Amino acid sequence: MKIINLYKNNDNFENKIKDEILIGLKSKAKNVSSKFFYDEKGSKIFDTITNHQDYYLTNKEIEILGILKNELPKLLNENIIDVIELGPGDGSKSKILIDGFLENNYKVNYYPIDISIQALSDIRKNLNINSNLKITGIHAEFIEGLNYLKNKSKNKKLILFLGSNIGNFNKSKSKSFIKEIKINLNKSDSILIGFDLKKDIKVLTRAYNDSSDLTKKFNLNLLTRINNLFNANFNLNNFDHNGIYNAHLGAMESYLISKKKQKVFFRKVNTIIEFSEYEAIHVEYSFKYNKQDISDLLQQNNPDKIKYFYDKKKYFTDVLYIK
Repeated sequence: MKIINLYKNNDNFENKIKDEILIGLKSKAKNVSSKFFYDEKGSKIFDTITNHQDYYLTNKEIEILGILKNELPKLLNENIIDVIELGPGDGSKSKILIDGFLENNYKVNYYPIDISIQALSDIRKNLNINSNLKITGIHAEFIEGLNYLKNKSKNKKLILFLGSNIGNFNKSKSKSFIKEIKINLNKSDSILIGFDLKKDIKVLTRAYNDSSDLTKKFNLNLLTRINNLFNANFNLNNFDHNGIYNAHLGAMESYLISKKKQKVFFRKVNTIIEFSEYEAIHVEYSFKYNKQDISDLLQQNNPDKIKYFYDKKKYFTDVLYIK
């Protein structure tokens, strides 16, 4: 497996991360993007969450991918395909689809794109070496990676954006993100997107406040990562996790709540961030969708362009959009 690093200067990459985090923490409504959850420890905790009985999303999507494994090779009807995945995690989901292509005599060029070198390195553990499978990791932001790959191959492309990651964007950002993905598609290229569907609020709330407090541990690890980046002194015991469903937005929201009035010193940048008692840091949106929401997002009224695949309970859907 080869990894192409589009961040030519890793110091610039780290500085970009630091700048974004500091801007969020200095804002009136403090916030840190959920994309910073996934350092090595965070990724391991999330893998544990996905196997927890309260967190249904992963199992429901794996159920769907088991169906798609046999459906996609027939639908796309090619001999060779470029599979480009945005935020691949450990590659276990994409492996299901890639195995389906290989079993149907496809040649597969797999391009996982991630801002985490660690995540890209972990992928090789889950994908079997095969003469018909070539893996090239792209260390980059999603759209930057897509721009890089756009003219690298004339093969048909399948872009994967699984795991309800689209839900981490608000409605405005999700529309602009999908628009940018479409710009990087050629005619007959496809996108497969995972959407967590609107459902009983008790089911949603339980998934983001699991009975083993794994989600709490996962969110608090974000503060550990910030400590490591800035040589800061966040005390994790001074913060709590809160996951709530915002019915007006149609989204689960996750917060870290300061239990007391406190100051956190960021030694590397000689900065102090002050917190009042019960002040919140917004760390995640997870927007939920129905069929009309998805149609509006994809801005496509032609039913032949969109195919929906559901689990048995209809908790989740993977949607195939063909340009």
